[in-house]
Amino acid sequence: MGSDTLYMKILYTDYDKGFTVIEFLGEWNDAINNDIMHLKRNVLDVMVREGINKFILIGENVLNFHGSDDSYYEEWFEDVEDGWIAAVSFPQFIRDEMMKYKIDMYVNMGGTLEITQWRTMRPEVFFELVSRLIQRRLN
Repeated sequence: MGSDTLYMKILYTDYDKGFTVIEFLGEWNDAINNDIMHLKRNVLDVMVREGINKFILIGENVLNFHGSDDSYYEEWFEDVEDGWIAAVSFPQFIRDEMMKYKIDMYVNMGGTLEITQWRTMRPEVFFELVSRLIQRRLN
């Protein structure tokens, strides 16, 4: 995606249902490497143009987070319109750092989204579970 420290795998994408599951590994560094810009411009913009508006981000292997401003997250949030962005299984200290930079205003995280058994679920079942949890939060 263009980052020297953050790697990603697109595990599954369903264009009919408009969702994707992306797993991250490494150091998420917006402060120096502007990782969110690389992710947004090189991956997310392409997916949004193809109709993806629900993003499940798996972060159990994100080692640390260095924030900057939230403008790319805000832009991404606006791009998904009727969709959502969910951060699943990010370590608590990563979520704390993301909240410090107000990323939680745009990305749903924590609480019921700590789904440790996601690997054993079929992608459609995992999506339905996350979708129900997000809908519960929005209502």
